[in-house]
Amino acid sequence: MSDEAPLPESLPAHVAANRAAWDEYAADYVAAGEREWRVQPGHETWGVFGLPEADLRLLPDNLAGLDAIELGCGTGYVSAWMTRRGARVVGIDNSPRQLETAHRLQTEHGLDFPLILGNAEAVPYPDASFDFAISEYGAVLWADPLVWVPEAARLLRPGGRLHVLTNSYLSFLTGPDEPDAPNGDTLVRPWFGPRQMVWKGETSVEFHLPPADWIQLFRANGFEIEELLEPPVPAEATTRYVYATGAWASQWPVETIWKVRKRS
Repeated sequence: MSDEAPLPESLPAHVAANRAAWDEYAADYVAAGEREWRVQPGHETWGVFGLPEADLRLLPDNLAGLDAIELGCGTGYVSAWMTRRGARVVGIDNSPRQLETAHRLQTEHGLDFPLILGNAEAVPYPDASFDFAISEYGAVLWADPLVWVPEAARLLRPGGRLHVLTNSYLSFLTGPDEPDAPNGDTLVRPWFGPRQMVWKGETSVEFHLPPADWIQLFRANGFEIEELLEPPVPAEATTRYVYATGAWASQWPVETIWKVRKRS
């Protein structure tokens, strides 16, 4: 069982919806989790196309001895990668089913770090507990950025770094409402539209911000922006996710990576 964080009597509607949804999705992510847990330092890959860590450098050069937290850890493989690199890691996730897989894989691989049932909008750790925080399609996509970004700032020590990877805003704007359909080459929703999204046929709630809003939000919470990446992929690249074809992602960014540092 996971270590349960104290939870309010009534979860926010999007948190409750995402917990239920990800408990349903969890079975579809077991095989990927098992595969990623086997990855050794220096061979990590990121995002829907598996781009190499050597190119993206989402992990600090030296994690040894740092306190790190994964915000929305899912099956916990990024937390495992950081543990193998010498960090003292905490993983937090909103889905009990995802954490069941993470705990099993901890046992199978002989790695031990705290796994907390909770959400990144309210993390049960004191101020300035961590040197590094990361989210790959975790809190950065499924939690309210107006809440989780201030919470991440609270958790980080001065000089601490936050790295996130999520859908690009252009990918969001060109993604059709129909499930199992690839991104198109025209805008299907407005730039200045709603920031919350529930896709047709789904119940989970996503959050998407345009770049200017991310910049303002990070800076308002004491972060300096170090790097923004929107990596291209080869046209022949493949992925399990039907919305993101190699042909599309070789022309336009399908993912965005923000690297920010908390001001000292």
